Amino acid sequence: MSFLDQLVFRPIMSIFLIKPALLLIATFCITSCTVPTEKTLQEGNVFDPYERVNRNTHSFNRSFDEWVFRPVSQGYDVILPNEVEILIGNFATNASMPSVMVNSLLQADLSNTGKATSRFLINTTLGLIGFFDIASAIQIEEPNTDFGETLYVWGTQEGAYIELPFFGPATERSAAGKIIDLVINPLRFILESPQSNYPRVATAGKLLTQRDRLSNSIDSILYDSADSYKQLRLTYLQSRRSKLNDIDEEIDVDPYELDTDGF
Repeated sequence: MSFLDQLVFRPIMSIFLIKPALLLIATFCITSCTVPTEKTLQEGNVFDPYERVNRNTHSFNRSFDEWVFRPVSQGYDVILPNEVEILIGNFATNASMPSVMVNSLLQADLSNTGKATSRFLINTTLGLIGFFDIASAIQIEEPNTDFGETLYVWGTQEGAYIELPFFGPATERSAAGKIIDLVINPLRFILESPQSNYPRVATAGKLLTQRDRLSNSIDSILYDSADSYKQLRLTYLQSRRSKLNDIDEEIDVDPYELDTDGF
C-alpha cells in the first residue's frame, strides 16, 4: 500500500487539495476565450480573429523548424539507434500517464483513469520505470487526454485559433489546457531535481523522433502547400475536433490525418 500511496494516491490527493487554485486558473482561461459572432459561425468553422499575428508567429515557427528542429531531428535519428529512441519514447509516454490519470478523473472518465493507472504502475515496475511498454504487450490500451479536453468536457468553448511560438497551432481552449498541464502532473510532487528533469528531456527526445518519423507529412504542409498557414490551421482543427468528437459536418475535410499539436 505504501508504494501505491507514494506513486498514485498521495500525488492525486495533492492535485485535488489545490483544486480551488486550479479552478481559479481554469475560470480565467474560460472567461478569456474569444467568442465568435453568430455571423462567423454561419460563414464557416474557422474562427481566426488574430490571423495577422498568427501568420507572423507561423513564419517564425516555420523558420525555426527549417533551420533548427528538422535538422536536429534528422541528426538525432542518425546518431541514436532506433531501439534507443523507442526506449526514450516509452519513458516519456509513461511519465505522462499520471497527468492523463488526473485529467481522466476530472472528466469523470473512470475507464481511462483505470487504464492510465494500470499502465503507469505496470510499466514503472515491470517495465523498468517505463523504458519497456509491458502494458501494451498485455493489451492495456493507452489513453490520451489533456486539460484542453477536460475544459471541453466542462463545456468551455473552443475560442479563437492561435499559433503559439515553438508549440505551434492551438485554440484558446487548448492553449489554456497546455498551461494547466504544466503543473497538473503528479510527478511534479514526487520527483526532485535533477530527476524531475528526466521526463522533460525524454519528451523532447520523443518530439524529435516524431518530427523525423512524420517528416513527409509535416514537410508537405509547411513547405509544399500554397498557403502553409491555412493548411496547418485546417489540419490542426480537423485533427483536434476529431479527437474530441466535436466535428461539424460542414467543415472542410483536410487530406492530412496528422495531429500537429506542436512542431
